[in-house]
Formats: sequence, C-alpha cells, structure tokens
Amino acid sequence: MSDFLLELRSEEIPARMQAGARAELEKLFRREMDAAGVALGDITVWSTPRRLALIARDLPQSTDAVREEAKGPPEGAPDQAVDGFCHKNGVTREQLELREVKGRKTWFAVIEKPGRAVQDLLAEAIPAIIRDFAWPKSMRWGEASVSTESLRWVRPLSGIVALLGDDVIECEVHGVTSGSVTLGHRFHHSGDITIGNAADYAVKLRAGHVIVDHEERQDLIRTGAAKAAEDAGLKLVEDEGLVIENAGLTEWPVPLLGRFEEDFLEVPPETIQLTARVNQKYFVCETAEGKLANAFICTANIAAEDGGARVVDGNRKVLAARLADARFFWDVDRKKTLAQHAKGLERITFHEKLGTVADKVERVAKLARWLCEEGIVKGDPDKAEQAARLAKADLVTEMVGEFPELQGLMGGYYARAEGLDEEVADAISRQYKAEARRPLNPVYAALALADRIDTLNGFFSIGETPTGSKDPFALRRAAIDVLFLTGIVGPQFDLSRCCHNDVVEFIIERWVNQYKRNDARDDLLKAVLADRTNGRVRVMGAKFRALQSFMDTEDGANLLAGYKRAANILKKEDWRGIEGEIAQTGEEDPLALVDDPDMKAVIDAKMELAHAKELSYTPEPAEKALMAALENAEPRAAQAIESEEFTGAMAALASLREPIDRFFDEVTVNAEEKPKRAHRLDLLARFRAAVHRVADFSKIEG
Repeated sequence: MSDFLLELRSEEIPARMQAGARAELEKLFRREMDAAGVALGDITVWSTPRRLALIARDLPQSTDAVREEAKGPPEGAPDQAVDGFCHKNGVTREQLELREVKGRKTWFAVIEKPGRAVQDLLAEAIPAIIRDFAWPKSMRWGEASVSTESLRWVRPLSGIVALLGDDVIECEVHGVTSGSVTLGHRFHHSGDITIGNAADYAVKLRAGHVIVDHEERQDLIRTGAAKAAEDAGLKLVEDEGLVIENAGLTEWPVPLLGRFEEDFLEVPPETIQLTARVNQKYFVCETAEGKLANAFICTANIAAEDGGARVVDGNRKVLAARLADARFFWDVDRKKTLAQHAKGLERITFHEKLGTVADKVERVAKLARWLCEEGIVKGDPDKAEQAARLAKADLVTEMVGEFPELQGLMGGYYARAEGLDEEVADAISRQYKAEARRPLNPVYAALALADRIDTLNGFFSIGETPTGSKDPFALRRAAIDVLFLTGIVGPQFDLSRCCHNDVVEFIIERWVNQYKRNDARDDLLKAVLADRTNGRVRVMGAKFRALQSFMDTEDGANLLAGYKRAANILKKEDWRGIEGEIAQTGEEDPLALVDDPDMKAVIDAKMELAHAKELSYTPEPAEKALMAALENAEPRAAQAIESEEFTGAMAALASLREPIDRFFDEVTVNAEEKPKRAHRLDLLARFRAAVHRVADFSKIEG
C-alpha cells in the first residue's frame, strides 16, 4: 500500500475558484479510480494561489484480476448480430460459449481482465483529469493556443508532481511533463524543491515558505488578525468570507495592522467597511465602545524584514484614495434632499409591464398608508407614506451607484442628515431586511410589508411566477419576508385583505414548507389548512403548534380514535345533524314532502329534537354524560377559538375524550326506536362539529 501525491502547479488561481477546484479534483480522481477498480481510502485536497494538491492514502500496488460475462444473441441469430456482439466485448467467435437459457441456446462472452499496476492506471488517469477539469473560466496559452484542441486551464499550467510512494508516475500533458520537483514561495524561496513522497510534501513546502493547507492558512489569518487588533487595543470585525478570500490570495499569510486618517470616519461606517472589504480585501476594527476605528488589517503574502512597515504604508495610501472617493460621494449626495433624488426614479424601469420604480413607489406609498389607516399596522399613516415615497431615492445617488450593496442603508443616513423623523429614517435603512428589532418600528413594518406585497401582487398579475428552481424576481424570498413581517405585525393581519388569491396560496405554501423543514407532520398541517382562517398565517401557526402538542398526548390520540369512529358512523348513515337535515329540505314543513311513513317518522323525530326542550325518552347515563360534556365543551372551545387561545380550545376538546369513549362502550347508536337513533346520531354530529371548529381531524392519520 502506498500514498499517492498529485500537485498541479499554475499561475495564480483566483481565490473565488479554489473551493470549487478542490471539489472538482477529488471528483475526477474518484471517477478515474472507480472506473479502473482501484479501492480508495482517505483523500486530502489542498489549494494555494499557485497549486492544487491531492493526496490519496493507502492505494494498492495493483488491481485484482476480474472475470466478466456478457450475454449475447441466441444461437442461429444473424452473423451481423453475433459479430457486433464480439466486437463490442473484444472477443472472437471462437471464444464464445454456448449456454442454455430458458430452453434456448444463447451465446456468452467470458472476458478475463488481468490485474493492472496502479502506477500504470495513474499515468493514464492524470492526463484525463487535467483534460476534463471544469473551470468557471479558463484560457489557452503559448503556441499551441492557436488550436482549439489545446489544453484549457484557469491560468497557464506549469508543473505536475505525481508520486506513488517514492516513485514518479510518468506522464505528459500538452508539453508539461510530470516529475518530483516543485517550486516554493515566489519571493521567499528560489530554486527547485524535490519531493520524496506524499509524507514530506507539506513539510518541504513549508520550508519553502508555502503553507499548502488552505484551512491552516485560514486559521493563521483569523488568529493573526484578531491579535493584531488586540495589540492595538481594538477588536477585529469578524468576516469569515474575507478570511477565506485572503487565504486564497496568499501562500504565507501575515496579517498587518495599519491606520488611516481619522477624518474619514465622518463617512458612514458601512461605507468604509465595504470600501476596505470589496476593493482591498482588508478587515476593519472597532473600538472598545463598538464604534468603527481608523484602522485596517491587510494580509501580506511575505514576512517582511521591516516587520511589514512598507507593506502597510503602501496599502494605507491605496485605501486612502478609495476612502477619498467615498467621502466625495457622501458630500455630493447630501447636496440634494431625498425627495429631489426621488425624482430620478422616473428614469429607472422596474419592469416593462409594471412601469418605473417611481410607479412602484406610488403603489407602495398608498398601500403603506392603508395598512396603518386600517389598523393592520399600528403606525402613523403620514410617516408610513413618507418613508415609502423616499425609500428608493438612494438608488440614484453616487454612493449607491458605486456600492449597490448599500441601497436602503444610505437612504437612512441621508434621511438623518436631512433631519427627517427617526422612524422614517430607520424604516428606509431597514426596508430590505425582514427583522424584528425591539422596540418595533411600525413605520418600518408598514413599508417593508407594503413593498413585498406590491412585488408579489405585481409579478403574479403579469404571470411572472416562480417555476421549478427559477425565481428571477426573488418572489419566494418576498413571500418568506411577508410571513416574518406578519409575525411581528400581529395576528390581526389578514393576507386576503391585501393579496390576490393566488398570492395568498403562494405565501401559505412557503409557510407549509417552513414547517416541513422543521419536520412538522404533514397530516397536522393539512388539518389546520382545512380552515385558512382568512389568510391569517400567524393564527394558523398558533393553531398548528397547539394541535401538535395536543396530538402528542394520550388525550389527543384517544380523542382522534373516538372522532374517527363517530365520523365513520355518520358517513355510513349519511347523517348531517338535525339542523342540517331540516335545512336541506328548504321547506318550513319538510313532512309535507314525504310519502314514506318511515321517513316521516325520522324527520318527525328530527323536528322534535330541533324544537323541543325535552326528549321524548329518557337518555341512558352515558348518553346524558356526553350531552353534558358537549354543552360544556362547545362554548368553551368556541370562546377559546374566538380569543385565538388554541391551547384552551384543545383542552376543551380533551374534556370530551372520556365521555365519547364511554358513550361508545355503553350506548347502542343505531337503536330501533327512531327518536333514540336520531338523537344519538345527532350527538355524534355535534361531537364531530365541535372537533372541526378547532381543526379538521379527518386529515389526521392514526
């Protein structure tokens, strides 16, 4: 058993492509080895800006011999069919065997595949891996690039190290020959590095100032950046994406702290952080009070003799130029009010069928005001409308033009600089986020909700709905935001009052999916969805949670059993309840329409029950107990549902569990006397109706 090392060295691999490249290298290697019948153990894949490396541990020296059989055409088949079968399997007619299959003689090919040296298999696999490697972007280079058949790689491929144990796997790919020699750090090491085997690969490269393990480089950047900030009395603003990106840009990472001019802090802190992050790949720091400090941390790719002073100074100058641009944008944008900026929205198309952004603003403003005027959102209608009319104004500012990620946020800063109401400014800055910050800003809730509802209603009205995995207008995200916002607005919010029916269904589908992702029972969801409660999803959520808790109890399980027994009897008897049976006739005197004496007796009994205060017979004890339990439970459940206290509604149902069990044990429902039978069926109908007022138990499994 031997370890295999493969290093593919090239010019700089973009940091954003390295994770995908590692996955691609492992996938292709596994493909080649699986096809060759080579058993694989642990595989490690590393990346640096200049190399991809794979180590496969404990590979065998050779593969086992394999005997394969292939069934061919029957005896007497045309020669063309037999010859084709032979050609496909690499055998001659003389090598075929004739066997009987279900009473018919059939040709079989027996193929003996001898074991092969893994070294030979790897020599064939490496060129195939390189040739089939998929990059998001790739290039051709050199004289061979005139041909479309030449190798494509992310950057010019310059070296291949391929070792099985201590032996070189010899191969050649478009002029690049494999060997055991690699290169170290571009600046810290000169000359070749000869690798003996997979075990000393990382050690020898470390001696050449290359840390091949990308995760180790990430750890060095995390801890080094945090320490640099701490040494300066500051706190690092953590950014995992930036850690990974810097690790992909360096082979020997050295975090260094620098300072920029303090007067740049007059610019909104998010602008400084985004400038440092996006343009320069720098971390930023905060003071002990949590405010942005005039400090940055860059990640050098060298261990400089001067401790990094020149590196820091060069990076400081570049950052200063970027921050000067940001300050210029900040100053220029504030020369206009947000209302003046908003006039420019008439030039921006929102969607060709839905008008301009200015048209959308008009719709959202009216809806935000309506939500407050109707009391759905407990906010000031004037403030809600003002926030909506100014919310998109920053889309035409210089700052958002440079940094689109800051839309909304910059609008909030400009609103505060202009002296607008804080509720309005806060709503503008948070409009793109669905968040529950306390205390709740109702103006934000009205704006954010109106914006999402307008988007959903608009795109559904023109038939632009999500299909499969495609959702170009992020309508699923908008629906999820609506669900979240209804949760903070309150249970009184009713989707059906401001969304089209198909939009309501779409939002409820997202609600169901969210619960299913948390392993919610599908049957319980269906039981709740049977009554959509007029699109009040928060109410449905409360009802579902109460039902789920109830069904986990013994009372819930037993009540469900009683319900199903009652429902089955009523279905078999086609019984709708006394009032339902009378109402179905549509007549004040249903007896006048019936000629059948037996049917007259039944309806007469129903009429008696519907209008009489006392029964014409003495009910049995268990019957009386169920009657009393229903008299008690029905109003309790109804009141609990009205108050949206669904746990209380379930408790009311639980009180019916024992009486219904006793009723079935002691009472004959289908009594011969028609009044008794009618009354007892009606008791079951009342029981079923009482349960249905809480949830549709017919949807529940069990």
